[in-house]
Amino acid sequence: MPLSNATLSSQPNRVALPGYDRAGLTPGIVHIGCGNFHRAHMAVYLDDLFALGGDHDWAILGAGVRPGDAAMRETLAAQDYLSSVIELAPGAHSARIIGAMTGFVPVEPGNAALIAAMAQPSIRIVSLTVTEGGYYIDPKTGTFSPDHPDIRRDAATPAAPETAFGAIIAALSSRRAAGVPAFTVMCCDNVPHNGHVTRDAVVGLARLSNPELADWIAATVAFPNSMVDRITPATGPRERAMAADMGLDDQAPVTCETFRQWVMEDHFPAGRPALEKVGVTFTPHVDAFETMKIRILNGGHAIIAYPAGLADIEYVHEALADQQLRAFLDAVLTREVLPIVPPVPGVHLPDYKALILERFSNPEVADTIRRLCLDGSNRQPKFIITSIRDALAAGGDAEGLILLSALWCRYCHGTTESGAAIAPNDPNWDMLQARAMAARDNPAEWLGMAEVYGDLAQNAAVVARFSTALRAVWARGNRAVIADYLG
Repeated sequence: MPLSNATLSSQPNRVALPGYDRAGLTPGIVHIGCGNFHRAHMAVYLDDLFALGGDHDWAILGAGVRPGDAAMRETLAAQDYLSSVIELAPGAHSARIIGAMTGFVPVEPGNAALIAAMAQPSIRIVSLTVTEGGYYIDPKTGTFSPDHPDIRRDAATPAAPETAFGAIIAALSSRRAAGVPAFTVMCCDNVPHNGHVTRDAVVGLARLSNPELADWIAATVAFPNSMVDRITPATGPRERAMAADMGLDDQAPVTCETFRQWVMEDHFPAGRPALEKVGVTFTPHVDAFETMKIRILNGGHAIIAYPAGLADIEYVHEALADQQLRAFLDAVLTREVLPIVPPVPGVHLPDYKALILERFSNPEVADTIRRLCLDGSNRQPKFIITSIRDALAAGGDAEGLILLSALWCRYCHGTTESGAAIAPNDPNWDMLQARAMAARDNPAEWLGMAEVYGDLAQNAAVVARFSTALRAVWARGNRAVIADYLG
């Protein structure tokens, strides 16, 4: 039975339904980027909150600026913006239908409908999940890039922007002209200091066409930092079959682990929903939680991904079941990462590491190694290279992290150790593959990517250790070199 408001009461008994009357919801949030993570994370928190009986003026109005967003709008509109979320505990599945979204703005060139929606006084938060690579950061400087073609285009046509940031600026300009208070801009992406990064993108773009407006945004608009966490695989045939087996006819089901976490700064001048009632942590120490998560969880994903990819392992839980690969992940985290992670209020870091290994081991999630290997050119600088720098600064040698970087290089050569082809898996794949091929004879070629490694290519000790590791991987194989590290 297709999912819709009319069929809610007829859904299978094992599926939990929204615990509130959706007709009583009104939107207070525009969310840009309604993919799997958003619908398994923020939408679930709000669904829980609405079921407590209040905050019904904080429903979500979906939005997007890319062709994929238009396809998602069409899919969700056909089922009255309902989504099913299947939580995957080891040996058990539970399904629920999320009703926190009440509509989805038309996706169109120039984003006039999105700008008009965000300009409405009832909208007090604009939130985003536009992926780690969507913030126009110059990889060489680590700051906002005003020279990106998308940014230059929006700066030239600020009334008809194509980016999410251009649309936010246009809506803020409209509100300012009408005397309507500014909304809060809430980043929900897995980006270090995500509030600051979002502020830099919005203010930086505004400054290119309207410096006065940029100054007003910088002085007026809140951009709270946050840390988000929930492992949410991509939806494919397996996930759709799982939904069907549970009696759900959902064209965009989401599967995820049972664990979820959201940590935020409490900086919302226009108001916010009472998310602390449903487990969200509001704290001034977001940076500590964020560093912990990025270095241990996201860094851990990278540490396990490339050796597993080279070994033709398909799923993350299979990599964790491999005694050597699990030991490698545990050893690098314990020896090199945990010592450089600052203390986190109320958290014992070895316990957090153990939780991460347990979450990675969940066979029900079936997260793929290929997904973890995706977009290394954007992820490595954030999740691994920063740890290498900090480990070196603390007097360590970062041996395992540098070995991991060599394994990434070997992966980007384009074949596994069995000779199987690796399909392109990075926006910069052609460049990475060319670098990896050149690095087989001259490893320093790989470290020459300044946008990834910065000045590490001038560190003789790093170059020597990387070169030794890469040559050993080519000569003796992934497994043998990892065994040396563990020994």
